[in-house]
Parts: sequence; C-alpha cells; structure tokens
Amino acid sequence: MESLRKQILKNHCYTKLVYERINKKLNVSNTNTESEVLIKKILQETPTKHYVKKGKNFYVSNNSFMVRITINSNTYRVITVDRIKSIL
Repeated sequence: MESLRKQILKNHCYTKLVYERINKKLNVSNTNTESEVLIKKILQETPTKHYVKKGKNFYVSNNSFMVRITINSNTYRVITVDRIKSIL
C-alpha cells in the first residue's frame, strides 16, 4: 500500500472544475494553489491503511482533516473532497 500512496502523491492532478467543487464541498474560498497544497498535505499525512480502492476510484479518508478525497484510479485525477464525521 505504501507504493500506492507514493504513486498517488506523485501523479495526482486536477481539473478546472474540481477546484470549485472542493471549495463548495468544504465551504471554503481557497485559491487553486491553496487547494493543491491542502490536498497534498492530506495525502501525505494520511496513513496507508486509509487508502482504499473501490471500483474505479481510490478513497483517502483522514480523521484529522475530517475529509475523504476521491481520486480516479486510472488518471489519478482528484474527483472530489467530502466532509466526513469519522473513520470507523
């Protein structure tokens, strides 16, 4: 799983629309750069056990930030970021 985490960290990317989606879902007004820094920090700080592949997506859940990042497993594009209550 550590190699998967490194691969996601190295290859994750964004579309123009995802920046708007991140701001809307997290109820923030980040610049594109601020969103990228936040996503990278979450990906770096999330333990590998919280990287899960389901179907065509990776789900990265982090209790400290209270978010789940959805990433396409083929393109490594960030699809969305959702608020979560906690990881079981």
